[in-house]
Amino acid sequence: MHWVNAVAIVILIGSGWKIYNDEVLFGWLHFPEWMVIGVWAQHALQWHFFAMWLLMFNGLFYLGYGLFTGRFRRKFLPIWPSAIIADLRDAIHFRLEHDDIRHYNTVQKLLYTGIIVVIVIQVISGWVIWKPIQLSELTELFFGFQNARLVHFIGMAAIVGFLVVHVALALLVPKTIGAMVTGGPPEPTDESGTPLAAPAE
Repeated sequence: MHWVNAVAIVILIGSGWKIYNDEVLFGWLHFPEWMVIGVWAQHALQWHFFAMWLLMFNGLFYLGYGLFTGRFRRKFLPIWPSAIIADLRDAIHFRLEHDDIRHYNTVQKLLYTGIIVVIVIQVISGWVIWKPIQLSELTELFFGFQNARLVHFIGMAAIVGFLVVHVALALLVPKTIGAMVTGGPPEPTDESGTPLAAPAE
């Protein structure tokens, strides 16, 4: 699911940049042609819709899996403000430990939880941009079509920023890349096979 999402998001970003160039939000910002996906805007839209459905259905399976198996609770909770500050301090001084990659530090929990929320908002705002009249109730949540476009753009920027940090940290801790390919070391389980909760931080 991780890699399907990664492919879908890369296609969405590249095709979205081409669509953006056709009707810009900011006059000073245009994306170079070598960075975009799609020969022209309509071609980019076809790529965008393909990747949207891929991300949405894969994401629904991911959310269902994470919620019903308890994975989200084990991996992403709790998130304490004091722990965030402590982990940020350790990160700045390059003292974050990565001995057990099965357990996320609090900054990782915050980032991963946040990016899931951003992607959900991206899907909803994307639907609004696609069908603003048919989905007028959703359009009102964004206070209009243009605001939905702005939210969609800001969400894209947040995802790109997340990807840069995510890839940089993966390169700094190379064993995480292998774990993302193989599924990583198995999580400890009890006698019934139920995964054990992460140790308290």
